[in-house]
Amino acid sequence: MPLRELAGPAGRIEAILDSWRAALATSDALLETRKEAGKVRRCHGDLHLRNICLLDGEPTLFDCLEFSDALASIDILYDLAFLLMDLEHRGLAHLANRVLNRYLDRSEEDDGLAAMPLFLSLRAGIRAHVTATALARAANRDSKAEMAEEARRYLDFAHRLLEPRPRRLVAIGGLSGSGKSTLAAGLAPELGLRPGARVLRSDVTRKLLLGAAPETRLPAEAYTPDITRRVYDALRRTAATALAAGYSVIIDAVSLTPGQRRSFADIARHAGAPFSGLWLEAGADAMADRIRARRGDASDATPEVLAQQLRHDPGPMDWIRIDAEAGSDQCLAAARRALSLS
Repeated sequence: MPLRELAGPAGRIEAILDSWRAALATSDALLETRKEAGKVRRCHGDLHLRNICLLDGEPTLFDCLEFSDALASIDILYDLAFLLMDLEHRGLAHLANRVLNRYLDRSEEDDGLAAMPLFLSLRAGIRAHVTATALARAANRDSKAEMAEEARRYLDFAHRLLEPRPRRLVAIGGLSGSGKSTLAAGLAPELGLRPGARVLRSDVTRKLLLGAAPETRLPAEAYTPDITRRVYDALRRTAATALAAGYSVIIDAVSLTPGQRRSFADIARHAGAPFSGLWLEAGADAMADRIRARRGDASDATPEVLAQQLRHDPGPMDWIRIDAEAGSDQCLAAARRALSLS
């Protein structure tokens, strides 16, 4: 069945096509720059959830687009966009946000973020077309009705993905074990353009700056004041890039000094974006227990590191204080209220 017959109001398809053309015109220079930089290459080409499985416990891709090198030679973020869109469409926004951030952390592809809304919308539109076309082969009336509704949902999603969303910078500070990373992961899917905010975690940034995998434990020499300065410089640079691309940003860092906290607010001001600072507070015993319970995490903090932080005066605090003692759900609810998300 032609997609136009399922699209609803007259002009719906044309409106989406016009949105795509406008977004493509805006992204044209960026896409050409990425092509010249080698970011257009032979990719999987059909990277949705039906083409990923667990094989011996490892995520494994299969059934790539093999019949045409031309069709499979695409921007690498356009390849990723299919998976992100599919996760979002299936109600797994938290996983879509996690995949995006993990990929960007490891690939340093933040320069292409401005094209992601177009990439996501195109992928949703393609699924709408494919689903509508497959209606002719559906076995029974119930299947046809379900597929028709699915095609409409994809089409609606394609439209929503290009709708402008306000951007903002949220910094989450607090001592080790206060729950910063858990709160950042909970907030990120709710902020800004899909699939949510760019999450910048100082622990991950430090590892990548030093050429280590995020879960690799670093020696004490990796925590000198000079390296910490470089980490905060990198956080600010990447935050500025994401804000310029129209995305919201969450910075997850201890931010123990007034200068560090002011520097994040400065990035938001220069970008013309709203800024909110959240300071998480919990008892020393609760934070130490959380640190001891960590497994496979990017943080190298120990109870001894926490004890050193507790002896440090953070100075005047103009960020919103949030009680993080009770647990992650209560902390998330309090943060949502502070950010006017609920």
